[in-house]
Amino acid sequence: MSSGTPNLDDLSNDCLALIISLTSPLDACRSSLVSKSFNSAAGSDVLWDKFLPADYQNLVPASPSSSSLKSLYLSLCDHPVLIEDGKKSFSLDKRNGKKCYMLASRNLAIAWGDTPHYWRWISIPDSRFPEVAELLDVYWFEITGRIDSCNLSLMTRYNAFLVFKLVANAEGFENKPIEATLRLGGTQVSKRIVYVMDSGDVVQNGNQHPKVRGDGWLEVELGEFFNGGGLEELEIHIFSHDGYSVGGLYVQGIDIRPC
Repeated sequence: MSSGTPNLDDLSNDCLALIISLTSPLDACRSSLVSKSFNSAAGSDVLWDKFLPADYQNLVPASPSSSSLKSLYLSLCDHPVLIEDGKKSFSLDKRNGKKCYMLASRNLAIAWGDTPHYWRWISIPDSRFPEVAELLDVYWFEITGRIDSCNLSLMTRYNAFLVFKLVANAEGFENKPIEATLRLGGTQVSKRIVYVMDSGDVVQNGNQHPKVRGDGWLEVELGEFFNGGGLEELEIHIFSHDGYSVGGLYVQGIDIRPC
């Protein structure tokens, strides 16, 4: 240290890592450009161990000993891993390290889902799961997903999305309102009307419409909730029954990620 002036570069690598850990993963990546000392601290396992969930070792396969925790963090952000026999995927929100899950269609309760006349199970190359549910034709459209809130990041606001594709012969979904309800610990926390197909003729304010995801699938927001802690079950319920049949839909799953 020259002339008694404090210099952050004189701090130990672990001390710098501790300081950077008080920011965010994105800020940590930016800090690597400040100086050589910051670059070293910003890539240290001491830092990235604080950004990873405390239980990450129980959720992801063991990494090679030469792999850094920063590399593991970035991999979990960009490449979700399958867990629970391929019935869920786990990833991290790159902005803050919060947990993200997708419930595969095999992990959902689908009304008439085991009746081949109404639904069938197929493999699609661009799905992250081995199978997706294909809706052939049904009058009673109902899907329910459940996950324990303790699996999610605490003190975090989440959104839930239906992830799907429409096939060329999709029918019956044009501006068809679908009721989406979220319950946490049995208490309703969100209820809204959503659509999986727009004809362009009707757009109702306050209702949710499908958007294209980065992976090419479609998604529609089903609701929002705050996970404040506790051992509560989150139930996501989608329902439509108006006497008219619908068909031509691939359901990959329900995505649950931070707002």
